[in-house]
Amino acid sequence: MSDIIHLLPDSVANQIAAGEVIQRPASVLKELVENSIDAGATHIQVIIKDAGRTLLQVTDNGKGMSETDARMAFERHATSKIKVANDLFSLRTMGFRGEALASIAAVAQVEMKTRRAEDELGVAIEIAGTRVFKHEPVSCAEGTSILVKNLFFNVPARRRFLKSDNVEKSHILNEFYRVVLVYPGIVFSFFDGDEELLHLPQANIKQRIEHVFGKSSKRNWQQQLLLVETSTNLVKIHGYAGKPEFAQKAANQYFFVNGRYMRHPYFHKAVMMAYHQLIPPTEGPHYFIYFEVDPDTIDINIHPTKTEIKFENEQAIWSILSAAVKESLGKFNVAPSIDFDTEGMPDIPVHRNDDNIRPPRTTFNPEYNPFSSSSYKRTDINWESLYKGFEKQEDTPTPFSGEITVFDETEEDKHPALFGGNEVKNRNYQFKNQYIISGIKSGLMMIDQHRAHVKIMYETYRRQIEKRQGASQQLLFPEKLELNVSDRLLFDRIKAGLQYTGFDFSESDGLITIAGIPSGYNSSDAVSFISRVMDKIRELDTETPGDTSGLIAAELAESAAIRNGQPLTDVEMDDLIDRLFACEDYNYTPDGKKIFIVVETTEIEKRFIHGTSDY
Repeated sequence: MSDIIHLLPDSVANQIAAGEVIQRPASVLKELVENSIDAGATHIQVIIKDAGRTLLQVTDNGKGMSETDARMAFERHATSKIKVANDLFSLRTMGFRGEALASIAAVAQVEMKTRRAEDELGVAIEIAGTRVFKHEPVSCAEGTSILVKNLFFNVPARRRFLKSDNVEKSHILNEFYRVVLVYPGIVFSFFDGDEELLHLPQANIKQRIEHVFGKSSKRNWQQQLLLVETSTNLVKIHGYAGKPEFAQKAANQYFFVNGRYMRHPYFHKAVMMAYHQLIPPTEGPHYFIYFEVDPDTIDINIHPTKTEIKFENEQAIWSILSAAVKESLGKFNVAPSIDFDTEGMPDIPVHRNDDNIRPPRTTFNPEYNPFSSSSYKRTDINWESLYKGFEKQEDTPTPFSGEITVFDETEEDKHPALFGGNEVKNRNYQFKNQYIISGIKSGLMMIDQHRAHVKIMYETYRRQIEKRQGASQQLLFPEKLELNVSDRLLFDRIKAGLQYTGFDFSESDGLITIAGIPSGYNSSDAVSFISRVMDKIRELDTETPGDTSGLIAAELAESAAIRNGQPLTDVEMDDLIDRLFACEDYNYTPDGKKIFIVVETTEIEKRFIHGTSDY
C-alpha cells in the first residue's frame, strides 16, 4: 500500500491560512493599517471601492522597506516583530505572526510600492494568488502603499458569502474605528471612492472620540463623557465612560490594552456592575477604556484576530476597573445628592437647658351651644325626580381615535366553524379595557386588543412597503437628524422602506430633514423612531436591505396600535375582530406573541362540575 500523507503546495497552504486571517474586506484593512502603525507612520490614508471587494488601498508615510524586505514580507511567517518564542510574551507591536501579507496575496491581486528615506528609488511588487508577476525599482514617495484588488478572485465560494455592500462597509468602518481610537496622534483619512468620509487630525483621545462619533444631534460627547483614571502596580486604566442618561441599546463600547483593541465580556460585566440601577437593563453605557499592563502578564496569541486576550491577574483587574468606573460616576455627581443649602431658610432657635419651658394651654366655654340660636331649616327635595331616565340609560365607552374600517362581510360568514355556524353573532365584551371576550362555537375567545391591532397595522405597513403606496402627513415643523458615517450606512439600508410607508425626508451630507410621517402614525417624534430602528438593526445585524422592511413595519405597528386600557365601542370591537381574522396569520404578532386564547366549553364545564365551595 502506497504512502498517503504528503505536503500541501504553498498555494494551498496559504489559502488555508488566509481562511483564518482574512475573513472579509475588513480583515484586510485591519492587517494593513496595523502594519502601517508598526512602521511608525504619522499619516495613513485608506481608500475603498465597492465595500473593499474591488479595491482596498492603504498608504502611509512610515519607514518603508528595502528591496529584499519587500519581497520577504510576502512569505509566510516572515516578520520583523519577533525573533524567538519568548518575544511573544513581550509584544509592543500590532503584528507579529508574519501571516498577513502572505494570506492577502493568496486570495487577492496585490500591488505594493515602498521606499525608505535613505533610498533614491523604491520597489514595486505585484502578486496574485501567491505568484509574483512584477518585482522592479520604481520612483515613489517615502513610505508604503499597498493596493488589494479583487478580493477572493480565486476563491469564488468565499466571495459569494460576502454580505451586501452596506454590511461589509459597516464592518470596515468598525475595524477602522478600533484603530483610530487608540492612536489619536496619527492623522487618518478614509475615502469611499472619491468621497472623503472621514478626516481625523491629530488630537487627544476625547477629541478623537468626538471626531469619529460626534456628528449626531443627540450625541454631544464633550458633555456626556466622564473621565475614568486609576493607577496601580498591576494596571493603569484611563479613558472615558458615558453618563447614565446617555445610555442606549447600541452603545459604543471599546476596550484597549497596550494599544490594541480587545473583546472582554468579563471586564464588560465589571463596567455594567458600576451602572447597576442607574440605567435600564435593556440599555448600555458608552465607554472607551484603555489598559496598560506589563506585556509579560497577558497572552494575545490565542486567536487569529488577536482580539481575545488572557490576563494573568484578571480578577484583580476586574475589581480595579469596577471601582474606577464607580468612582468616576460618583466624583462627577451622577448619583443624586442631598442639598444642604440653607439660604433663605427660617432661623431655628437653639434649645437651652435653663429655658423655662411651658406647655401650650387652651381655653373654652363649656356653656356654649352652637345650635341654640340656629334658624336652619331643611329644604324639601323631590329625590325621585333625580333618578328618572337612569333605569334605561346605558354606559357608552369613549371610542378610540384610530381608523375604523367596517367590513360588509362579518367574520363568522368567513369562519363559520370558529364562530358557531349560522347562529346569531354573540355580543363582544371588553374586560379591563384590555381583552375582548367573544363567545364562539367551542367556548370563549379572549383577544388582546393591543396585540391584535399591532398585527393588523403590521400587515398594513408591509403591504404599503411592497406596493410602495404609503401615504404621508406633513409635519408643521420639520425635524432634523444628523448622522455620522456609520449611521449613514444604516440609514441607507432603511430609507427605501421608510419612504414606502410614508416618511417624507431629504438628505444633505449626513443631515436628514424629515418633513412628513406616515398617515395615521400618532407619534410626533420621527427622529426617535428612525434612531430606534437603526439601533435594532445594529443589534440584529440585519444583512440584506430586504430584511429591514419587516422591522420597519413592526416598529411602526407597535407605535401606531391602540394601547391596552383604551375603551372600545361594540362597533370598534367587531371591526377589530373582523380585521384580525382577515390577516394571513392571525395567531401571533410579528415578534411571536400570542394574540388570542380559547377557553373550551368542556374546560368551563369541568370547573363547575369539579369546583368546590372554596373555588
